[in-house]
Amino acid sequence: SHAKQGCKFKFCAVGSARELGRESLAQRAMATAQKQAITLKGSVAIVTEFFGYSVNSILYQRGIYPPETFKKVSKYGLTMLVTTDTGLSEYLEQVLGQLSMWLVNKSVQKLVVVVAGQESGKTLERWVFDVRADKQAEGQVVEARPEKELTSEIQAIIRQITASVTFLPLLDEACTFDLLVYTDTDVNVPAAWEESDPKYIAKSEEVKLRSFTTKIHKVDAAVSYLAEDD
Repeated sequence: SHAKQGCKFKFCAVGSARELGRESLAQRAMATAQKQAITLKGSVAIVTEFFGYSVNSILYQRGIYPPETFKKVSKYGLTMLVTTDTGLSEYLEQVLGQLSMWLVNKSVQKLVVVVAGQESGKTLERWVFDVRADKQAEGQVVEARPEKELTSEIQAIIRQITASVTFLPLLDEACTFDLLVYTDTDVNVPAAWEESDPKYIAKSEEVKLRSFTTKIHKVDAAVSYLAEDD
């Protein structure tokens, strides 16, 4: 049976990734935004690119992958860390490629990064990015927000992810992660994806993070974590 908020899908295939050119698409969308207009596809490119950098930041900051497997790149006026691990890069490419298609169809409700203990299997953190799309924005050009404003909002979320080590409990066991995409129930699901349980945390605390909007998509971020016993 489907949960009220739709289906939760997890990518589970191993295979080579295709370069989908989202970087250049997002750059073009940002450039278009400077000209005071944005399309659905341009908005999707910006949101997908943001998710890519956010997931990389979470995996680095929470120590899910060794720090030496990340390289520094400049993005959003910040120094970002991006994985150099081939398997992880390919996995993220595949997930973000499908996510992008579902975003174009306005079928995505949220993206969740689940951090779980490798030995215990217990969910320790859930990084939730809620997505709301303007259902009217099909095929039309929407007046864009100034690039500086949009970049500033994205910067604020990335900075909070970077600062998360100061307010989240220490992860004292080796951890794994899953990416869950919550979709509407009527989406087309590729064979490489499987339906997943939501991997909730039994007793959790939540910290609300900032949000950003392209005017076509609004993304709200939050992180919940396993509450320590008193």
